[in-house]
Amino acid sequence: AQRHAMTRARELLVMRAESAGQEWPEPRLPAGVRLRTFVPGRDERAMVEVNARAFHWHPEQAAFDVAQLTDAEREDWFDPDGFFLAENTEGELVGFHWTKIHPPNPHRFGGRPVGEVYVVGVDPAAQGGGLGRALTLAGLRYLRGRGLDQVILYVEGDNAPAVAVYRALGFDTVETDVQYALDG
Repeated sequence: AQRHAMTRARELLVMRAESAGQEWPEPRLPAGVRLRTFVPGRDERAMVEVNARAFHWHPEQAAFDVAQLTDAEREDWFDPDGFFLAENTEGELVGFHWTKIHPPNPHRFGGRPVGEVYVVGVDPAAQGGGLGRALTLAGLRYLRGRGLDQVILYVEGDNAPAVAVYRALGFDTVETDVQYALDG
């Protein structure tokens, strides 16, 4: 890359935590916020709108739409019980945590099933009050309750607030994928 005058344009971290022995506490929600799970056929539009605001800067995630969400709902791995929504007192969606369970893969993670922090999104108007951590904890506790002993996630390397939350919850970087760009 250096020889061809290329620079790092983007880093995607793969982080992993062992759930056994983790002291993941009950989520502490900000005042006036409650958690519930996703209801297919009802929550798609609100989730996509919060996702677009939360990831307005992200090259792929910002373009996620209702059609893609309804397609995902038809996948074998989709589980609305592992899709947590945070609502304010007016019933408006302010954040979400969508989890995913991967079947055993003999080539990755010791051939065991693994949980994933698939997407955590918090509306910018609700950021900074601990909602992202609370949503993450809700999903982690759910995945551990499903008997999964490890959880992975993918996060942009320059998303310092998210990386800090994940490290504090016991995640370590196990892979770094790098995208390079030509200078100029």
